Amino acid sequence: MRTVATFTDTYLPTVNGVSYTVHTWRRRWKQRGGRMPLVYPAAREYTPERREYPVASAPFPFYRGFRFARPTVPNGLRELHLDVVHTHTPFTLGLAGKRLASIVNAPLVASYHTPAGAYAEYLCETFEGTIQRVADRYERWYFEAADAIIAPSETAAQSLDVNETPVYVVSNGVDTDRFSPASEAAIETFRERYDLPDGPLVGYTGRHGYEKRLHDVLDATEALDVAVVLAGDGPARPALERRAAAREDVYFLGFLDREMLSTFYTALDAFVFPSPVETQGLVALEAIACGTPVVAAAAGGLTEAVTEDETGTHFPPGDIDALRAAISDTLDKTDQLPRGLTAQRRQLSVERSMDALEGVYDSVLGNG
Repeated sequence: MRTVATFTDTYLPTVNGVSYTVHTWRRRWKQRGGRMPLVYPAAREYTPERREYPVASAPFPFYRGFRFARPTVPNGLRELHLDVVHTHTPFTLGLAGKRLASIVNAPLVASYHTPAGAYAEYLCETFEGTIQRVADRYERWYFEAADAIIAPSETAAQSLDVNETPVYVVSNGVDTDRFSPASEAAIETFRERYDLPDGPLVGYTGRHGYEKRLHDVLDATEALDVAVVLAGDGPARPALERRAAAREDVYFLGFLDREMLSTFYTALDAFVFPSPVETQGLVALEAIACGTPVVAAAAGGLTEAVTEDETGTHFPPGDIDALRAAISDTLDKTDQLPRGLTAQRRQLSVERSMDALEGVYDSVLGNG
């Protein structure tokens, strides 16, 4: 198997879709007999594993929880006889990966995880238009220099404005061994541990970023007879807690251990995901793998991740009345929606993603 140098601007201990995907793909690639050395921003809270190369970094001033790394190629990486360089970011460490690919004459594969321009309004409203234009132009320049681009959904692939660079759709994939419906006993223990009430539960887990629009969940559920359970953390959490301060039906759980997430998803009667900027929406796929229907914004990759009336439903982004109606309708249909979702689980499996990833590497090396 091949050696693929991987670069990412977000990794453990930060927990999000990109960091989890990079970690999972690296582990699965190793299980297949390959090597995937990883370059990522150093953080005191995380101890690197073998062939993980932390580089000097500092907190990103405009978005709490992210780190800004120097575009560095660590010593020793060039001597690993690299076959492919794979970047999961077009920014600082993505530039380092691009430079390394040129130095060792290896093909560059670039994953498209985040539409940077779509985050402009959450970074600075005053210069939103300028930031978006600059981000879009920069991303186009970066991705057009790659030998192949990987997008996690057809929607994300179609949104890329590139000329000749081939774009492959490779789902982030779900570890279906880990994410499966939990037992009733586990759910009962979970409810007791967090003092959750009887009755319907709706919720979300993941990064509490402003772009996720989690305040819409609070607004839409205010008149519903449900408890709202929000797991995870992020820069928007203080504002969300202030918004929910007068309510007794909203529970903030903080970050949950990965081992507990299947129980969290299964305990929910509906997983609510109002973000309009997802290229796929990994947590939605995890919820589906656990048999929980998803109420998702009808935007971005969530239009593909959730199949209408099979694995959940959609609503127009930002429409609180429509979101409230979608949650109510989903709760009314709980017994009608299949809880096992066997066929969908097979399609979501990360092993399918690894097969597709291997095919991309074959293609850029002339073996596909």
